[in-house]
Amino acid sequence: MNPLLKRLHQFAFAASLAYAQTAPIPDATALLKEVQDHQHKTDTIRENYTFHELIRTDTVDEKGAVKETKSEESEIFFVNGHKVIRLVKRDGAELNPNEQKKEQERVKKEIDGYAKAPREIERGRGGGRDRVITRLLAVAKASNVRRVTFRDRPTLMFDFTGDPKAKADGMDQNAARKIAGTIWVDEADRQVARFEIHFYDNFHVGGGLLANVQKGTSMAVDQSPLGEGLWMQVGSEDHVAARLVIKNFRMNIHIQDFDFRKFDIGTKQQISPPSATQH
Repeated sequence: MNPLLKRLHQFAFAASLAYAQTAPIPDATALLKEVQDHQHKTDTIRENYTFHELIRTDTVDEKGAVKETKSEESEIFFVNGHKVIRLVKRDGAELNPNEQKKEQERVKKEIDGYAKAPREIERGRGGGRDRVITRLLAVAKASNVRRVTFRDRPTLMFDFTGDPKAKADGMDQNAARKIAGTIWVDEADRQVARFEIHFYDNFHVGGGLLANVQKGTSMAVDQSPLGEGLWMQVGSEDHVAARLVIKNFRMNIHIQDFDFRKFDIGTKQQISPPSATQH
């Protein structure tokens, strides 16, 4: 970088940091609403990208010692709002030619079906781990907003609990009432930089017929800026303790999303990144 431009950049950052340190701390409810709006836009923009996702699952015993580790790396993209997952590696090794052929045929069939299908309503798009921050923000009740520096950027940090009055869209209503955690929001872009939650009580999935998730189960989700105010979910760390039918299991799940690239399945989608909030 040109020395002059570097100095100007440093000066602008220092000025923004100084302003952020003296600016009034926003109201918790208003801040949460603003962050929700930005996250909705981020979720939509994410579907215009293809990226790789590496999921490593550690099965652990009661003392936390790892008993077994499995991993899968996949290419992720969206067609008409439907998430498509193409497996490329299993336990660090590329699929053999026969597996690659079967996977390619499966994905092509899936793409052909989704290309003709109408776009899903928003609550169904993505599914799985997609839009997890949006769903959690929808049931969060914020408090104790304070200013910190997080990853060298001015950040607003606040605590939250599950709001019993909130509608848990795409999330078990019983579970929504039993969460608490902390959110880090980038002050300039009003984007979630980190989201930590834990379940402070047990809850049942499917009325207890599917699983009983134990208190202490937790999740941490990270997002990072890609430029121009655009942020993407880049990783998460989950600790899951549950009882499925008659078997207890404990897992640590590590997810990394990387190598983001614009994706076009044949239909151009012109969506601009969410603009940074003006102060």
